Amino acid sequence: MADQVNHRLKAAYDHRLRRMRDNAMPHELREGEEQTLENVSVDCGWGSLILGSTFMEPEPLLETIRQERRDRRDIAFYVRDPHVLIASAPQELFLDPSHTYRLMLATYRAGRNRRRGFTIRRLSSREDAEALNVLYAARGMVTIPPDFFWDAMDPKVLAVLVAEDDDTGEIIGTAMGVDHNRATKGGDPGSSLWCLSVSPQARPAGVGEELVRRLAELFQARGNPHMDLSVMHDNDKAISLYEKLGFTRVPFFAVKHKNPINESLFIGKTKGHGLNPYGAIIVNEASRRGIHTEIIDAEGGFFSLTHGGRTIRCRESLSEITSAVALSICDDKTVTRRLVEQVGIHVPERLGSEDNEAIEEFLTRHRAAVVKPASGEQGKGVSVGLTTLDEVNAAIETARQYCSDVLIEEFVEGQDLRLIVIDYRVVAAAVRRPAEVTGDGRSSIKELITAQSRRRSAATGGESQIPIDEETERCLSAAGYTLESVPDAGQSLFVRRTANLHTGGTIHDVTGETNRELINAAIEAAKAIGIPVTGIDLMVKSPREPEYRFIEANERPGLANHEPQPTAEKFIDFLFPLTKTSIETAHQARDT
Repeated sequence: MADQVNHRLKAAYDHRLRRMRDNAMPHELREGEEQTLENVSVDCGWGSLILGSTFMEPEPLLETIRQERRDRRDIAFYVRDPHVLIASAPQELFLDPSHTYRLMLATYRAGRNRRRGFTIRRLSSREDAEALNVLYAARGMVTIPPDFFWDAMDPKVLAVLVAEDDDTGEIIGTAMGVDHNRATKGGDPGSSLWCLSVSPQARPAGVGEELVRRLAELFQARGNPHMDLSVMHDNDKAISLYEKLGFTRVPFFAVKHKNPINESLFIGKTKGHGLNPYGAIIVNEASRRGIHTEIIDAEGGFFSLTHGGRTIRCRESLSEITSAVALSICDDKTVTRRLVEQVGIHVPERLGSEDNEAIEEFLTRHRAAVVKPASGEQGKGVSVGLTTLDEVNAAIETARQYCSDVLIEEFVEGQDLRLIVIDYRVVAAAVRRPAEVTGDGRSSIKELITAQSRRRSAATGGESQIPIDEETERCLSAAGYTLESVPDAGQSLFVRRTANLHTGGTIHDVTGETNRELINAAIEAAKAIGIPVTGIDLMVKSPREPEYRFIEANERPGLANHEPQPTAEKFIDFLFPLTKTSIETAHQARDT
């Protein structure tokens, strides 16, 4: 009976296959054409793009999918009758919850105006490859061994583009294109776009759009009739961009292997239960380890974690293990400053008086000052780079809106370095840069701030936005601008002095290049406060040099800001050290 059922399924599959060929659907081989390749799989570095349309039978396609390496992510695209293929191995395969969109290149028209502030070019160096992997890792994508681009990649089939910031030279975006026509020797004349990724720190606008356009123009020049892409069904922002460019949805499907990388796609995503990104990243890591999570108050970021009879309550990265004494020390910047200075940590000079004469003398010696509330977070009430008595007095009044006690310190020029300390070890380090905008020659600074703030908010789950307030206006005034000024195209302009993420600042990972003296200073500061999990802020000339000044300590650092560094993993290791061993054993068993 089973053989009869299988025979009928096979006959139905063959009949449908013949009908597809007769109708000459896209991606199908026509009768009488030149010999083309069958069973084509393109190595893309992150995995293989398996062109399902070149497989005439389901069995070879299934065997190809089964060859997936454990650290890669293969995608079987254009799968005919995906339900039939999945039914043959339901314990191994699943239907990818993505839509396919197509751009018809015969009618595509290039954009009239090129975006300014960055350059699109081919990937050309190992540094490019390493920067590309940073973008991939930050987006939770599978990284590519850098040697692949020179040892294994077929440059006739794959096109890898990068977007380079004209001012900083940083790689701020990337996209990969696959030429199906060349990969199949004419069996599939199309092309596809993969791995579009733009840094959330990118200053210029339109990086993603320009990468898509350049790939479309490349394949259009080669004579490919269309360019396809696969996008998650709920990625509304990306879908909106593609539809704006002229992509339309087409009924093609992808099948993937049930591996750990794809786990969230076939068992359902862990969304953090309404928590912000700083709580969600911890809850997600705990859930992956089998630690029970209970949301106490999502809006406030409160949750509890339970494992092996032990329950720990947290507010994001602040847990019950941090003592109330350490918390109160950290909350009072004056006390924090005294304690770290006692153990030899270098701190900026502080002015102990708000007398006008003392302030003027202080400004004469240091040229500029910083005013901040003695208690507070997220950069609220902080004014930086004050050079006149009137500015200092106005800043004092602003700071008093957040705390009655105010600190006046010397302004230390340099880079703002945040070091994450967990269990008195530095697990991540990042340079934080103030919010800035890039002119387009048409928009006012106020309009540029609004647009940049919108992008920063989208990239950080609503956590980062650029305020338009007195501090913004003062920063612009010092540079000779107002909110209504129109900067030249490509001109970059800082609109805040502080580098706090919540006021639009950007974060750039420097964990692997931070000087040992800076790491030691962060650890000693955390020990002086007695706080096992903290974010230590230093002002430095460079993360590679030993000179610094201690700025403050944060008792609830945002771990999500430091991906791809494993901050959430280290935090859970600290709270539940036994799960570290169990999860490593599970990984080893799975790999075996």
